[in-house]
Amino acid sequence: MGLAAAAAVVGYDLTQRRHAVLRNFPLFGHLRYALEEVGPELRQYIVTSNTEEKPFDRDHRRWIYASAKHENNYFAFGTVQDLETSPSYPIIKHSPFPISSPVVGDPDYDAQHQIAAAKVMGAARGRRHSFRPSSVVNISGMSFGALSSNAIMALNRGALAAGCLHNTGEGGISDYHRQGGELVWQLGSSYFGARDEQGRFDLARLCDAVEENPVRAIEIKLSQGAKPGLGGVLPAAKITPEISRIRGVPMGADCISPAAHPEFHDVDSLLEFVERIADATGLPVGIKSAVGEAAMWSELAERMASEDRGVDFITIDGGEGGTGAGPLVFIDQVSLPFKVGFASVYREFAQRGITDRIVFAGSGKLGFPDDALFAFALGCDLVNVAREAMISIGCIQAQRCHNGKCPTGVATQNPWFVRGLDPELKSERLASYVITLRKELLALSRACGVEHPSLVTLDHIDVVDDRFGATSSREVFGYESDWGVPSV
Repeated sequence: MGLAAAAAVVGYDLTQRRHAVLRNFPLFGHLRYALEEVGPELRQYIVTSNTEEKPFDRDHRRWIYASAKHENNYFAFGTVQDLETSPSYPIIKHSPFPISSPVVGDPDYDAQHQIAAAKVMGAARGRRHSFRPSSVVNISGMSFGALSSNAIMALNRGALAAGCLHNTGEGGISDYHRQGGELVWQLGSSYFGARDEQGRFDLARLCDAVEENPVRAIEIKLSQGAKPGLGGVLPAAKITPEISRIRGVPMGADCISPAAHPEFHDVDSLLEFVERIADATGLPVGIKSAVGEAAMWSELAERMASEDRGVDFITIDGGEGGTGAGPLVFIDQVSLPFKVGFASVYREFAQRGITDRIVFAGSGKLGFPDDALFAFALGCDLVNVAREAMISIGCIQAQRCHNGKCPTGVATQNPWFVRGLDPELKSERLASYVITLRKELLALSRACGVEHPSLVTLDHIDVVDDRFGATSSREVFGYESDWGVPSV
């Protein structure tokens, strides 16, 4: 029987015309495709070292897993990084007089790791529902559809436990977002959850949804770092009848949000849109964007310095940010990396003296204490984490997000894979990861001699080059001496 099956495969391989490898090497040629299919797994566990895998190496994944599981996340025997010859390697300059942290048993030991934001979101523009975010670390935009129902439930329940905000992503508010965690509702160019039967923006529906859900702020998504200028993409393989109903899109076809928003086309009309939503809901309204050409940011800063209109927060996503599905050239080549892009935007507002009117958030591989601290030194008030949050609830970086075959049930709609993710258990791990990240971020801040991450500046970080030299980050990024410290 086995020989007959092998002979049939050989016969097919020799006569088919689609694959030259199979035609020239019948039967054995299938090994090539099998190895290609499991290549990421082979490299992940066998080939690569602890520090060379991308986008997250094994050491960083181990730190997240251990932090999420309340396990020992320390490393032994010293750094494996080549500190002296690595170009652009950041070094945090600790103070000879650090601030001690409370120890177990102190009355404020448990409360110390909450770390609320230094600014009140929406206060500068007098929004009726302005608020101070209770956590400087929050969950970035990941839609139901891109992620599974159980993953969204785990994230939202974890956000409740950790006291942080949960960004919905542009896929609308699903039942799985209603687990108690407070939301930032992201509006993409298709306005899912806030559009009429023709797909046009519907302010009344948005207001109704805000009344029915724990929405604390609204984020208008202009673009994201991994696929700027393209809009959103949800592959057809991930669209279930439930997602089709929530988004109002057909089954069997990719759900593609347009690159541009139909409701505005320039800075002036963007600000009109922002003010319409803020007036109707009373909520802080901001924008999320990757950074490309600079003219828009200059005009936005100039208008906000001279007019009554403005955004309440700005989220900058770096080109190193993630996505479930995107063209390789956009992932690799379009939009500036976070540090470069954020600094260029922040300078526009700092030069006009209006940074205290805006809450700045950063995203794009900022889910580790050192990267988060650098973001705060550049002027961030908040950091948002996405793939790191996914890893905390079980993602193994299998890189199957785009085809619906995620083996851990995080980025798939396959019922068999989804059932493997326990939202109750994984929510505890998400909360533990966020709390641990805040704890270590605070420990780094205190090592620098300041009480809050927002008080860390670029003066606290030097950049080491490959010629045994070090340069102040303030000089590298062209920041003036009074930039980057908010009025707490």
